Amino acid sequence: MALEITQYLLSAQSPDAKVRNDAETALGQFQNQNLQGFLLSLSFELSNDGKPTESRTLAGLILKNTLDAKEAARKDLLVQQWIAIDVSFKSQIKNSLLNTLGSSIREASHTASQVVAKIASIEVPRKEWPELVGLLLANMTKPDSPASLKQATLESLGYVCEEISHEDLVQDEVNAVLTAVVQGMNVAEQNSEVRLAATRALYNALDFARTNFENEMERNYIMKVTCDAALAKETEIRQAAFECLVSIASTYYEILEPYMQRIFELTSSAVKGDEETVALQAVEFWSSICDEELEIQDYEVPESGDSSAPHSHFIQKALPTLVPMLIETLLKQDEDQDQEDGIWNLAMAGGTCLCLVARTVGDAVVPLVMPFVEANICKPDWRSREAATYAFGSILEGPSIEKLSPMVNAGLEFLLNAMKDENTHVKDTTAWTLSRIFEIMHSPSTGFSVITPANLERILGVLLESLKDTPHVADKVCGALYLLAQGYEDSGPSSSLLTPYLPNILSSLIATAERTDGSDSKLKTNSYETMNEVIRSSNLSETSQIIAKLLPAIMSKLEQTFSIHISSSEDREKQGDLQASLCGVIQVIIQKLSSVDETRPIILQAADQIMLLFLNVFACRSSTVHQEAMLAIGALAYATGPDFAKYMQEFYKYLEMGLQNFEEYEVCAISVGVVGDICRALDDKILPYCDRIMALLLKDLSSGELHRSVKPPMFSCFGDIALAIGEHFENYISYALPMLQSASEVCAQMDNADEEMMDYGNLLRRSIFEAYSGILQGFKASKTELMLPHAPHLMQFIGLVAKDTNRDESVTKAMVAVLGDVADALSANIKVLFKDCAFCNELLGECLQSDDQQLKETAAWTQGMIGQAFSICG
Repeated sequence: MALEITQYLLSAQSPDAKVRNDAETALGQFQNQNLQGFLLSLSFELSNDGKPTESRTLAGLILKNTLDAKEAARKDLLVQQWIAIDVSFKSQIKNSLLNTLGSSIREASHTASQVVAKIASIEVPRKEWPELVGLLLANMTKPDSPASLKQATLESLGYVCEEISHEDLVQDEVNAVLTAVVQGMNVAEQNSEVRLAATRALYNALDFARTNFENEMERNYIMKVTCDAALAKETEIRQAAFECLVSIASTYYEILEPYMQRIFELTSSAVKGDEETVALQAVEFWSSICDEELEIQDYEVPESGDSSAPHSHFIQKALPTLVPMLIETLLKQDEDQDQEDGIWNLAMAGGTCLCLVARTVGDAVVPLVMPFVEANICKPDWRSREAATYAFGSILEGPSIEKLSPMVNAGLEFLLNAMKDENTHVKDTTAWTLSRIFEIMHSPSTGFSVITPANLERILGVLLESLKDTPHVADKVCGALYLLAQGYEDSGPSSSLLTPYLPNILSSLIATAERTDGSDSKLKTNSYETMNEVIRSSNLSETSQIIAKLLPAIMSKLEQTFSIHISSSEDREKQGDLQASLCGVIQVIIQKLSSVDETRPIILQAADQIMLLFLNVFACRSSTVHQEAMLAIGALAYATGPDFAKYMQEFYKYLEMGLQNFEEYEVCAISVGVVGDICRALDDKILPYCDRIMALLLKDLSSGELHRSVKPPMFSCFGDIALAIGEHFENYISYALPMLQSASEVCAQMDNADEEMMDYGNLLRRSIFEAYSGILQGFKASKTELMLPHAPHLMQFIGLVAKDTNRDESVTKAMVAVLGDVADALSANIKVLFKDCAFCNELLGECLQSDDQQLKETAAWTQGMIGQAFSICG
C-alpha cells in the first residue's frame, strides 16, 4: 500500500541540514523496510496534480534512481530488485506513470517519461511489458489528445528507444513508432514543443529504422521531414534535426547520395548564418561523413580498391565548396578560447573537420587551403593570422610528405618567428602547429625529418624561450617539445643531436613546472611529462651523468611535498598531482639508468632513499599518487632485483591495499602488475608473501564488484608467481586451476559480435595462456605430474581458440608458446595429449608463414619441442 510521503520529500529539500537529514533517514527506512510500497508511494506522488511540483519532481528522481545506476554491479542489483517486486504492484506503478504523461505540469510529465523508459529497459527485453508501445502510440492517435500528452509521449518513445536494443521491438512496432514520430515532426504540426520532442525521438529511434531506410518511399519521407525540420523557425528544432542528420550520416551512409545536394545547402546555410549550436551540428555532419569514408578507406584492398562498403566519395565531390565553407569558420574565434579547457566553438569544429577532410582526400586539399594561408598569415588582424595558422596545421596529416615538405620547410622559420607574435591566440595556435609538424614530419628512425642539425638549435631556442610565455601558450610549447623529443626515441645515432641541449631543456622544464601563475596544475603536469619523454629519448651513453644529476634534484622536490601545508581538499589534490608527476619522473630515470649494466649502480646506490620516499608518498593516501608510486616501485624492483627483498616487509601493506582497491580499479590493476615485477625480481624470495597475495588474487577474481578489466592481468600474475616459486605453487593449484578453467569456459561463450567484448575476450584468453605457461614452466624441474589432470582441458581450449579467426596476434603468440610449454614440461605424455590435435600442424604452419618474426621464432621453438618430445617417446 502507498503512504503519504509529501512532507518527507519536501523536507528532504530543506536548507536546514537537520530537517533534511531526518527526512532522508525516514525515506531510506521506508525504502529498506518496504521497497514495493515505497516505489508505489513515489509513483502516486508523481502522478498527483494536487501535490507540490517540488515533491513530485523529487519522487520521480528517486524512482528513476531505484531502477538504474552508472556502476554496473549496482545497476544489476537494482534490476534484480525490480524483477522481484510483485506483479500487481508493478502494474499499479506503471499505470500511474503512464497516466502522469498526461499531467499539465511539465516537470512531472517529463520525469515520468524518463522513468517509463527505465522500466522499459528492464522489462521490454524480457517481454514483460508487451503492451507498452501500443499504449504510448494510443496517446498519439486519440483525436482529443492535448499537445502536452503528445509531447510527453514522444519524449517517452525517444527515451525507450535510447534504453532498449533494436532487437527488442518487432518491425510492426518500429513502423508504428516511426509513423508517430515522423507525423510529430511534420511541418503541419502546429505545436513547436511536440515537433521538438518528435525530432529528438527520431534521433533515438534511428537505430531501429534499418528496414525503413531500405524502403525508398519511407526513406524519402523520413529524410524530407528531417530536412524540413532543419529549416524550422525554432533554434532547438533545427539543432535536433541536424543531430539526426549527423546520426544518419554515420548509420546510413550508403543511402545518402540522393539527398546530399539538399543537405549541403542546409549545412552551408547553417554554417554561414545560423545560431552557433545549429552551425556546430552542421559542421559535425561533414566530420561524420569523413569518419565513415576514412573507415571505408581503411578496409579497402589497396590493389583493387575493393571494400565491403560502398564508397561514395562525398568529401572529394564536395571539396571545392566544402573547404571554403570550413575555412570561413576558422575566422569565428572566441576572444577567450585558449584560456579554458573544454571550450568548443565553430572555429574549433571547423578546424577539426578540416583535419578530417585532409586525412580523407590527402593531397587534393592542399591547393584549396594554401591560398587562404598565404593571403592571411601576415594580415594585421589577429583573427586572420590565427585562422591561417590553424588552417595550415589542420592539413598536415593526410597529404603526402612530398606534397607537404616544400611548404613546411618554407614555413618553419615563419612559424618560429610567429612565436613572438603580439597576440597570444596566434602564439597558442602556432605552438600547436609546430607540434603537428614534429608529430607528423619528424621521424629520424625512418630517415625523414624537417628538423636538421642546422635548424635544431634555432627551434629549441624559440621553444625554450616560449616556455616563459602565458601558461596556455607554455602548455602548447610543452606539447611541441614532447613530440620533438619523441621523434628521437629509438632513432639510434640521431638521438645524439639532443645531447648538447639536454641540460638547458631539463632546467627550462623544471622552471616551467615551478611556475605559480597557472590557474591549475596542468602546466606543471605537462612539464614533467615532457621531461620524461626527453629523458626516454636521450642517448644514454652520452647523457648518463646529466640524468644522474637530475635524480637527486627530483628526489629533493618529492621530499619537499611532504611538508606542504594542507588546509583543504584542493591543497591535498595539488599535493597529490605534484607527487604523482615527480614519482613519474623518478620512474623514467630508474628505467633509463637501469637499462644497461654500466649505469645501474647509480640506481642501486640511491635505492634506499628512493624507496623511503615512495613509502612516504603512500602514507599521503591519494589514489593518483598511489598509481604513480606503484608503477615507480615496479621499475625499482626490476632495477634492484633480489635486493628488493629488504623493502618487502614495509611495502607489503601498501601492496595489499592496492590489491583490495576495487573502487579505483586502475590502482588495483597496477598493483597486480607490480606483483609480477616483484616476482621477476625476487624469484623464490617472494615465497613468504605468496599465501596472502594468492588469497587476495583469488578473492578479487571471485568478486562481482571488481571491474572486469583487472581480471586478465590477475590470471597472468598466477603465471608470474608460479614461475618465481616453482614447485611451491603446488599449494595453490587446487584453487588456481579451476579459476582458469572457468575463465576459459567464459571465453567460449562470449559474444564476438560485440567489439568491446571481443577485445576483452582476447585479453582474457592471452592471460589464461600466460598463466598456464608460467605454471608449466614453474613445475618443469619437478612435479610436472601435477599438471597432467589439467592438460586435456588446456589442449581443448587451445583447439577452440585456434579455430577463431578473429583472435588477436598476441593471443596467437601466447597460445603457440603454451603449446610448446606443454610439449616441454609433459613430454612423457605427448602422444596422449596430442592424439586429437590435428589443428596443431595447421596452427604452427600458419604462424611459420607470419610476417611477425617473434611469432615465427616461437612457432619454430614449439615445433621443435613437439618433435623432440615425440622422438623421445618413440
